[in-house]
Amino acid sequence: MAHVVLEDRLAKAGLDGRVEVASSGTGGWHEGEPMDRRAAAALRDAGYDPSRHIARTFTTDWYAEHDLLLAMDHSNYADMTDQAPTVQAQGQVRMFREFDPEAIVGDDEVPDPWYGGSDGFVRVLAMIERTTDGLVERLPDLIG
Repeated sequence: MAHVVLEDRLAKAGLDGRVEVASSGTGGWHEGEPMDRRAAAALRDAGYDPSRHIARTFTTDWYAEHDLLLAMDHSNYADMTDQAPTVQAQGQVRMFREFDPEAIVGDDEVPDPWYGGSDGFVRVLAMIERTTDGLVERLPDLIG
């Protein structure tokens, strides 16, 4: 969901030519599959196109291929930093909600709505939208 929203926000901000978005999971159990139907429905209902998303798996190669790596929760953060080729490379990993103006200490993860109903995907989408807005606002400083 964050990938789709971020691409949309980058295009609206005129940054889509300067920033490439890629997304992955730290586990490979969904590799090659489209996103969860409930996530896709929440995105479609909000006016986004979720049809191009295909699940991929994070690997150590992402450090060489990308400048900024965003983790949705602490488990993903640990999985990602464990794969860092160097200690310095670990600095490329940041928590996604670091850019959420409503995030507070101890509440910096994007909850996984997988085990709940459709309403959980709608709530997570709202969190992703405001966090993405904060990220896009700070991107000019991050990309130089």
